[in-house]
Amino acid sequence: MNRSAILRRLGSISVQQFMRQYWQRKPLLIRAALPGFTAPIDRSRLFELARDPQAESRLIAAFGRHRSLKHGPFLRLPSTKRARWTLLVQGVDLLDDSARSLLSRFRFVPDARLDDLMVSFATDGGGVGAHIDSYDVFLLQAFGRRRWRISRQRNLRAKRGSPIRNVEGFRASSEWVLDAGDMLYLPPGVAHEGIAIGECVTYSIGFRAPSYQQLLEPWFADYAEHASARGRYADSGARASAHPAALPLQMTRQIHTELARCNPRLSDTERFLLRHLSEPKATTVFDAALKNLALTQFRRQATSRGLALDRRTRVIYSHAAIGINGEWIAPPPGAMATLKTLADQRALSSLQVKRAPASAWALLHDWYSAGWIALVD
Repeated sequence: MNRSAILRRLGSISVQQFMRQYWQRKPLLIRAALPGFTAPIDRSRLFELARDPQAESRLIAAFGRHRSLKHGPFLRLPSTKRARWTLLVQGVDLLDDSARSLLSRFRFVPDARLDDLMVSFATDGGGVGAHIDSYDVFLLQAFGRRRWRISRQRNLRAKRGSPIRNVEGFRASSEWVLDAGDMLYLPPGVAHEGIAIGECVTYSIGFRAPSYQQLLEPWFADYAEHASARGRYADSGARASAHPAALPLQMTRQIHTELARCNPRLSDTERFLLRHLSEPKATTVFDAALKNLALTQFRRQATSRGLALDRRTRVIYSHAAIGINGEWIAPPPGAMATLKTLADQRALSSLQVKRAPASAWALLHDWYSAGWIALVD
């Protein structure tokens, strides 16, 4: 991914101005958001993806009084002439290179925050109902028109029995009709509702904002895997117990004192984030390299063709470590600069590969064998 392809402007304002004034602060409607925008995923391509068992797809219909929810894959879908149904396909960037290229244009936000590109198709009147997202999202209109309504209400309750976590008591404070190329940015927690006006396709570019509660359990699991708690509980000299079912206070104090000695460091949280935030979606399956090249053959071809990350590969880095597809790696001396460039650009030209130090090649070859990177065609 050429860094020059990353967006520098959103409609009439610069990305810098957007980040300073709107990101995580307030909604923003952006007319003609991406100059020269051509939608990479149309209705027929989306229907094709919905048949893929590896795709996470949902069908939401409001044919009766209540909305219904079904999960894919879908070999058949309702007629497009029938109103009020919506098809959602999650993680389209993992399934289509052109979708991945579009998502990469939004890398003015760090990859550590990136979630995925969801594409939705709706017939006239279709939508998922009023709801609240726990992430930042850019709602980019690809085809057709959609009416968006948002509310400043807080603490709205989920409707009982709603399969898609709709909220009750929604009252709109603002609304807009978006045409192809228009985009609406919403920070987390803003109640909103989108309704199709005729057939339409909408792209949702999402950036996760996990709650600390969500991070607590995996953080503790990662820390426990690497922490060192020496010794064993002992209570020699203890008196005979008069109340055998009572938890001894001395036992509680002793174990608490010993476990409290395991003070986590900033590096422990860094390691956890590199692993956790680079973890692929559960449905992601990497294909091994088509040709099982030996290291010398791989190096010869890579220096003439260049390398590119697989579109499904997630990689982030710190000053001295790499998180790639859920693994934490401390690269050998001298290799870090090359790997950082690969992570930032998502590719290395043949010239950049030629400049790669010898210490990087074993790691690059391992990633190639696992299907995480590929030789450029």
